[in-house]
Amino acid sequence: MRLGMAGEYAVRSILYLSSSETGKVIPRKEIASAMDIPPHFLGKIAQDLARAGIIEIVQGSKGGYRLLKKPQDISLLDVVEAVKGEIFLNDCILRPENCARVSSCAVHRVWQKARDQLRATLNEANFKNLLEQELCIKG
Repeated sequence: MRLGMAGEYAVRSILYLSSSETGKVIPRKEIASAMDIPPHFLGKIAQDLARAGIIEIVQGSKGGYRLLKKPQDISLLDVVEAVKGEIFLNDCILRPENCARVSSCAVHRVWQKARDQLRATLNEANFKNLLEQELCIKG
């Protein structure tokens, strides 16, 4: 599994939104500029984040994006899976019914364990803590 630019940009945008006051609408251009995200790409990513219920897209001259949840209630897993889809590592994890060997395959169990551990690690990382850690690194 590779995060890719969409996942990276989604994480950056939520990190930036997490640094603003709750409920505040932040202009798309501000986020794009501050986080080095191409504005057109941010627009595409925002659609995925909005569908996942993480942000709201506000239209109009005073429009932009706002978080719908508190940063401590948004995990890295939420954001990654909003833009990349569910993490599964291998097709046999995504569609076990398509693999005749799934019940007797030792490798399948390793894929499953790795997937579960990765998802748990990403789920533990919330944006409040990530923002605090980033401020400490910069500070």
